[in-house]
Amino acid sequence: QLTMSFNSSTFLNEENSQGPKRNTECLESLELQTPSPFQDNPLQQLKLASQEVLEKAKKSGRSKCPRCSSSRMFYCYTCFVPVETVPTKEIPTVKLPLKIDIIKHPNETDGKSTAVHAKLLAPDDVTIYKYPCIPEYEEKRHEIALIFPGPNSVSIKDIAFHLQKYTKKGVYDNDDDCSREPFLKQAKIEPKEEEKNLNECISSNTSEGTSLKKIIFIDSTWNQTNKIITDERLQGLLQIELKTRKTCFWRHQKGKPETYLSTIEAIYYFLVDYHQEILKENYKGQYDNLLFFFSFMYTLIKNAKCCAGKE
Repeated sequence: QLTMSFNSSTFLNEENSQGPKRNTECLESLELQTPSPFQDNPLQQLKLASQEVLEKAKKSGRSKCPRCSSSRMFYCYTCFVPVETVPTKEIPTVKLPLKIDIIKHPNETDGKSTAVHAKLLAPDDVTIYKYPCIPEYEEKRHEIALIFPGPNSVSIKDIAFHLQKYTKKGVYDNDDDCSREPFLKQAKIEPKEEEKNLNECISSNTSEGTSLKKIIFIDSTWNQTNKIITDERLQGLLQIELKTRKTCFWRHQKGKPETYLSTIEAIYYFLVDYHQEILKENYKGQYDNLLFFFSFMYTLIKNAKCCAGKE
């Protein structure tokens, strides 16, 4: 996960094997330039608010958190607020179509987590919990889903249909035609009839306002997820698996495939797919600013690696 508690020299000391002199030259070069898009930058097409405030803050260096007075770069990852050199009014705010709960593993280093990006940029719709202090979800299982791959996970486009299996008490409803076993398991129903019934069920679900209202993300390394995902408070929740996408995260987990996303990437891609496949609306960059900090750091670090001869 992302750490925001470093500056360019710290990063270069970790990455560059050419010695202190080269580090100093590269750092001086970085201080004189602003992040510029790389031709292979997969984030350069995003519709983002001006990042000038971050460029200025980078040149100023670390600053104090207005709440705890800790020295931080850009924002405080424990208080979830920008530092003094980054005025809140210059940070974009994103309105989400549903609420998001992020469950953070207790051993996940605060400074390495990108989950805080979501809280900073969508403060009214995002809540971060540190495991094991998490809510009870059983009473609202009919309107909550968990992002996690597994044998029982479903795609985003099938959310509405599968949520029909839950009543407000979180109990399987045998009297609701829309809550029966998936139609494919009912041999007597023809494929066309199956598709018709499924579409009617989804349409009914949306019109009655009983669709998804909250999504849960787990913020941890993949090796740490088992403790959280097996918690009894998360059992029985609908599990969603995201489409396969490659991560742009610079702290990629060693030995893991490129399809393992950082937390903020997972949130962003889920919302884009949800907007298109559930809300049935054209995506015009409504959630791009969720990657406001992420894209800035991506470009900054790409520049640093290039200067250090790593690219």
